[in-house]
Amino acid sequence: MDKVTEYIAKHAQWSKELELLRSIILKTNLEETIKWGAPTYTYTGKNIIGIGAFKSYVGLWFFQGALLKDNHNVLYNAQEGKTKALRQWRFTEIAEIDEAKIHSYIFEAISNQEKGLEIKPDTNKKWELAPELKSAMQTDEILEAAFNNLTPGRQKEYSQYITEAKREATKLSRLEKITPMIYKGIGLYDKYKNC
Repeated sequence: MDKVTEYIAKHAQWSKELELLRSIILKTNLEETIKWGAPTYTYTGKNIIGIGAFKSYVGLWFFQGALLKDNHNVLYNAQEGKTKALRQWRFTEIAEIDEAKIHSYIFEAISNQEKGLEIKPDTNKKWELAPELKSAMQTDEILEAAFNNLTPGRQKEYSQYITEAKREATKLSRLEKITPMIYKGIGLYDKYKNC
């Protein structure tokens, strides 16, 4: 059983919808793979579209969806203010899945990729070290050394993971959870990146 079939089997509630979306996408010249634990479709090595199952819907996400015309007004930003390029298209029943409409969006996304159109993430955003993490490193030289050996992206992930918690108890709990990971030199989201 291939990994996409396994993914669909794990989401039995939405298996018909996922199979239909997959079959629609496979009629294009996109290449199927698994990234971040979900079916992802690429063109010349670039991510174009993904499919996913959630509790109350199945969805498509277009990696450069903000560049699409969205003639049918079906795309939206799931994290307004955070996400710049990614756009989702949600379905709650199989009858909503329209092959012609989906193909029009996919072919526009492929065309945009061929033209080199892309919204790049802002990698220059400044971030500050979480005070809890900073304090822990002041009392633990091994933790500080391990943290400093991480890539800047991993450092930022860990710091933001703590900072995003609202309660102090949650921040400390998160710090306790990530400390062994930092010692090992692994990133917070590495298990998802290697799927």
